[in-house]
Amino acid sequence: MGKSIMFQGTASNVGKSLLTAGFCRVFKQDGLRVIPFKSQNMALNSFITEEGLEMGRAQVFQAEAAGIKPSARMNPILLKPTSDQGSQVIINGKVYGNMTAREYHEFKPQLAEMIKRHYESLSSEYDVVAIEGAGSPAEINLRDKDIVNMGMAEIADSPVILIADIDKGGVFASILGTIMLLTEEERARVKGVIINKFRGDRSILEPGIKMLEDLIKIPVLGVVPYTYLKVEDEDSLTSRFYQTVGKNNAIDIAIIHLPHISNFTDFNMLEIQEDVQLRYIRRGEKIGIPDLVILPGSKNTLADLAYLKESGLDIELHKLHAQGILIMGICGGYQILGEKIADPYGVEGHMKEAYGLGLLPIETTFEGEKVTTQVEGTICKNLPDVLSAVTSTKVKGYEIHMGVTKMAKEAKPLMTFTKRLGQTINELEGTCNEAGNVFGTYLHGIFDEASFTRNLLNAIRVKKGLEAVENSTVSFEAFKQGEYDKLAQVLREHVDMAAIYDILGVTKK
Repeated sequence: MGKSIMFQGTASNVGKSLLTAGFCRVFKQDGLRVIPFKSQNMALNSFITEEGLEMGRAQVFQAEAAGIKPSARMNPILLKPTSDQGSQVIINGKVYGNMTAREYHEFKPQLAEMIKRHYESLSSEYDVVAIEGAGSPAEINLRDKDIVNMGMAEIADSPVILIADIDKGGVFASILGTIMLLTEEERARVKGVIINKFRGDRSILEPGIKMLEDLIKIPVLGVVPYTYLKVEDEDSLTSRFYQTVGKNNAIDIAIIHLPHISNFTDFNMLEIQEDVQLRYIRRGEKIGIPDLVILPGSKNTLADLAYLKESGLDIELHKLHAQGILIMGICGGYQILGEKIADPYGVEGHMKEAYGLGLLPIETTFEGEKVTTQVEGTICKNLPDVLSAVTSTKVKGYEIHMGVTKMAKEAKPLMTFTKRLGQTINELEGTCNEAGNVFGTYLHGIFDEASFTRNLLNAIRVKKGLEAVENSTVSFEAFKQGEYDKLAQVLREHVDMAAIYDILGVTKK
C-alpha cells in the first residue's frame, strides 16, 4: 500500500486545492507515483472524464499536476448546489439525485464504505495519495458524520497538514482556534502547518510563528507567498468575478455573471490572451458595448433566465443584438438564448415553462437523464459574419446538461460532432442566427482550442479595424503545465520539503 498525506484548511478558499496540486507536482518531479483524492467536493465547476463520468474540477487540475488522467475515483462524491438549501448529488460520476442539506447530512454515513474502497484501491496502485479536505475540520456541528476532513483522515490513517490563509488577516487566531476545536485524537494527526498567501517581509512574521508553535506544539513548515498563477478555480468563491482580467482592452469581452453560474473554467483561455479584457457583469452593473457578450453555463437555467428579466439585462442584450454585437451562449446560456425552455418533470424546480430571450430559433426541454460526455467536432462551413473565420476549425470538449435542444428548420447549425467518447458519430450541434452575431453551443471547453480562439479573436479585431495578430496562441493545457512547474518551485523554496517527506514516510526516487 502507498502512503498518504492530507491537506486540510482553517476555512474554505485558503488554498488547499492549489497547494495539493503543487505537492502532487513536487512528488511527481521527485519520481513518485502520486494521485489526488477528495472524498467529497462541493463545486459548480465539474469535468467529464473519458468514461463520461462527472467529477470536481479541482481533482482534475491536481491530476494534471501529477501527470495522470483524471478519474472519477479521485472524487467519488460531488455536490453541485442548485439552491441555497440543496444540491445535486453525484456519486461515482453519475447523478444520484437532489437532496437538501439535512437530507445529505443524514445520508453521509452510508457513503463511508464506498469512500474507503476507493481510497484503498488508489493506495494499492500509487506511491502517494494526496488527500484534500473540504472547508474546515473544526466544523464541530458536522463532526459526527464527517467523511471529508478528520473522518477521511481516520479512514486513510493519514497525517494532516493544516493550511491557513494570512491574506485576509487573523491567521494565528484561525490556526489556534482550529487546533483547539479538534479532539485530542484529531490534533495528534496534525503534523504541520503551512501559512499561505503571505505578502511582505517574513522576518516580521517570525515572532508570531514562534508564539504559535509554543501554543499548539506543532511546527509551521512553511510560509508560502501570495503567488499569481493561472490555474482553474474550483467554485464561486473565486475573486475573478470582482475584477477585470487583462489590461489590454483591444477586445472587450463581457461575461454575464448568472447567480447560478457554472463551469466558468470555460473562460480561462480567454483570460490569458494578451489582447483581451474580460469583465464579469454582476447585478446592478451595465454591460456597456463590448465586442463579445457571453452567457455562461448555469446550474439553474430557469432561475437565471428569470434573473436576466428581473434585472433588465435581457433588455440590454436585445439592444446589443440590434446593434450587431456578438453574443454567445454556452450550455445553460445557449438554452437561455432560445425561444422557450420547458421543464415538465421539475428537473430544476416548480417552474414548468418559460420564454427565453428569443435570439436563437431553438427550444429546450429538460429531461431526467443527464448528458455527460466528451466530444470532438468541426465548425460548419459557410457561417456568416465573424463566424466565417472559424469555419472548418477542429474543436473538442465536453457536454454536461439535462436539456434536449431542438433547432427550427431555418436554424443554422454551428458545428458537427464527429466523436463521442471515442466513437465516430455525425451529429449537428449548436446554432447561429442568420446574421451570424448570435450563436450557442453545449460544448464546454471550446475556447481551450487555440486555433478556434485565436481565429475568432482575430475576426473581432479585423471587424474593429485592428490588425490580426499572429496565430501563436498556445493551448491552455500546455500553459497549465508551465504553471504547475512554477507552483512546485514556489513550494520547494518556501516549504520544508524534508519535513514533508519525513511526515509522509517515503523518500525521493
